[in-house]
Amino acid sequence: MDLLSAPRLYAYTGGRPFDPAKPTIVFLHGAQHDHSVWILQSRYLAHHGFSVLALDLPGHMRSPGPAPTSIEAIADRVATGLTASGARRLLLVGQSMGSLLALEVARRLNGLVAGVAMIAVAFPMRVSDALLGATRDDPSTALDMINVWSHSSATAAFERKPCNPGPGFSNVWQNLRLMQRIAQRDGRAVLPTDFAACNAYTGGLDAARALRCPALFILGELDTMTPPRSAQSLIEVLADATVVRVAGGGHSLMAERPDEVLFALKTFAARVFVPATA
Repeated sequence: MDLLSAPRLYAYTGGRPFDPAKPTIVFLHGAQHDHSVWILQSRYLAHHGFSVLALDLPGHMRSPGPAPTSIEAIADRVATGLTASGARRLLLVGQSMGSLLALEVARRLNGLVAGVAMIAVAFPMRVSDALLGATRDDPSTALDMINVWSHSSATAAFERKPCNPGPGFSNVWQNLRLMQRIAQRDGRAVLPTDFAACNAYTGGLDAARALRCPALFILGELDTMTPPRSAQSLIEVLADATVVRVAGGGHSLMAERPDEVLFALKTFAARVFVPATA
């Protein structure tokens, strides 16, 4: 569906009609991704009592661009779209860059947000000079670097689980192909725009302190892009924070450890939406 905002935002609804009266789970993807990274979690939850909006962020895949150049500007667009959707109660779920967006969107829509779940998050979300430069000057090399660092057991990425969950299937190659498809929209390269926005973002602690709802952290113990310790500054300022550490998980937790992520989200959603669903 297209959210009724200008410019429009595309939202995948998990194979079910969107009903704004139901508790709504909003999925916010990371840099140079799209809604498809949430395919298991979004479809399951859409078929088990929730409405789902898995967004393509501005300038990514089906949402027109160009991609905004700051986390705050993306959050403004998302908040406008969610308001237009008519959803009455929201659980915001973000991964990596999407986690920073979840914090900022919650600050804009505090009265609607029942919970915020952050997967593979860090604050500050610093990007190394080498990687940031490669996103601008050598994107092919940058994508290789990102895909190796985003998957646990990278040295065996082509040999065993979780990067190869079954014959003929590779999380590494699938993620690389997705990122290649989203490389440029409306004249602006997406990868350096997204990574520069993460690197420049300074509002995380203020946004966390402004939360008036529970927060969930899902952190991969083998994540080398956003190591679990990098989320500690956010955890420490929140009055109600639950931390789930995923053994053997890397940065791409939704693909590498989909069942663990889904279970954590189901449990958290049941908690934060109790008043609305009881």
